[in-house]
Amino acid sequence: MSAVKSVPPKPPIAKKSWGEAAKAYLDRRAMIMLFLGFAAGIPILLIFSSLSLWLREAGFDRSVVTTFSWAALGYSFKFIWAPLVDAVPLPILTRLLGRRRSWILIAQLLIILAIYMMASINPTDESSLHYMAMAAVLLGFSSATQDIVVDAYRIELAPASFQSVLSAMYTAGYRLGMIFAGAGALYLADYFGSTEELYSYEAWRNTYWIMAAVMGVGVVTTLIIREPVSEQIRIDRPASDYSRLVLVFVLSVVAFIIAFVNVGALMPETDSVMFAFVLEVVHLLASLLVASVVGYLSVKIGVVKQEMAYTTWVEPVVDFFRRYGKKALLLLALIGLYRISDIVAGVISNVFYQDMGFSKTDIANAVKLVGVIMVIAGGFLGGILAQKLRMMQAMMVGAILACVTNLLFVLLTYHPGSLPHMYVAVIFDNLAAGLASAVFIAFLSALTSIRFTAVQYAIFSSLMTLLPKVMGGYSGAIVDNMGYPFFFIFTFAIGMPILILIYLVDKHIVIGDNDDIYGDNDKLTKANPNLTDTNEPPRASE
Repeated sequence: MSAVKSVPPKPPIAKKSWGEAAKAYLDRRAMIMLFLGFAAGIPILLIFSSLSLWLREAGFDRSVVTTFSWAALGYSFKFIWAPLVDAVPLPILTRLLGRRRSWILIAQLLIILAIYMMASINPTDESSLHYMAMAAVLLGFSSATQDIVVDAYRIELAPASFQSVLSAMYTAGYRLGMIFAGAGALYLADYFGSTEELYSYEAWRNTYWIMAAVMGVGVVTTLIIREPVSEQIRIDRPASDYSRLVLVFVLSVVAFIIAFVNVGALMPETDSVMFAFVLEVVHLLASLLVASVVGYLSVKIGVVKQEMAYTTWVEPVVDFFRRYGKKALLLLALIGLYRISDIVAGVISNVFYQDMGFSKTDIANAVKLVGVIMVIAGGFLGGILAQKLRMMQAMMVGAILACVTNLLFVLLTYHPGSLPHMYVAVIFDNLAAGLASAVFIAFLSALTSIRFTAVQYAIFSSLMTLLPKVMGGYSGAIVDNMGYPFFFIFTFAIGMPILILIYLVDKHIVIGDNDDIYGDNDKLTKANPNLTDTNEPPRASE
């Protein structure tokens, strides 16, 4: 029997005026998230679009370029080590800075190291290309770790009703970081003398060095902000227990790598894009299964105490299903598919613009500058909508806009080189993406238990990107075989079933404390008698 209980009606929740909703962005906590978001936004484009153009100028074809996007799969698997971030204190640093700030600082220092390593490698030297891949994986891992802790910090910083504001400011900072790592990287590479016709390693090296230096903004922010008040109950354990916990994780990672290499060698080669995608999914799942078995056996033979392993990795998942019962499966489906349309389309976007005849400066001006400004505007609009509308109403608006705007790129394929058509597509697509992203972050935050902040949010955000990023790795091959118009119509089509999931979640589950479920003469209460009370402890308040 599910532990979810029905609750009696409550008084209607007062809706904020438009002025009150907008004024919330001046709150000090919102400013903190702006700067942390900036630090989080820098690394991702250094793995995706900026690295894609670097490799493209270095002479690599589309399939190799888009395959490098898999280096960011750490974002999709961060739920595996998020429990360690939640459970393991860092020697000395935790005592000086607190649990959240100490982990943020370590992640930021690793990001700086990874960017420096990438800058030190010339990809045209084929013998060093795998070192570039390793550095990119380290960047993805450390950046994903920073995201784990910043997300936990954000959720613990303010009550659920304020999360839409924090998520919008985080998104704004994130996109500003992307402007610097996207448009800024293109401007710098051009300034230092690298072009598609005349590749210069030194230009890209200097560009990435500057990106590493700019991460200092995140380090300074981490050192001056305060540690949030946490409702989590901490159990002090001997250092050896934490070491054993980390050892189990390391053994599982080693098992995953060994399995990934060996299973990959057994996979047949194929020219079919769809079959290749299926094989890669099997490849990934088989490697994860091996890693899980090794982790399970490690616990069974006593490498770490079973009670500690259960509390760290299993209890956060059990808590989610305890709160939502069978409806948790519906939520997980929505989480895993909500952003699939724009993420899959975004992996190949820079290569698409280049193939449409636009220069790096055109791309920088339209996509990395104007586009990101529109994402920020969309984020603010999404934050306001999340305060004014019920959560799922705002989610529906975001989902519709995110998939429909992909059709604008089909129009652009019939007008290659046309800046007006490019700007129309970029402006509306990025406005929709910003709105959907801000609303979705608020949605995930509302689902997260304050007792398992880092772990549960990491699971949700990992699930959000896993399938889209795996599919995105094949975007280049899909375009090579089917062409750009088919590809963008495909990304539109895969976004449409999300609307059904949103409708079902809205009908059966109450999400967020601004869902006025008891207003309108109890209309929603009568339509949905199975409203739930999750018995959540309050988040930290001002």
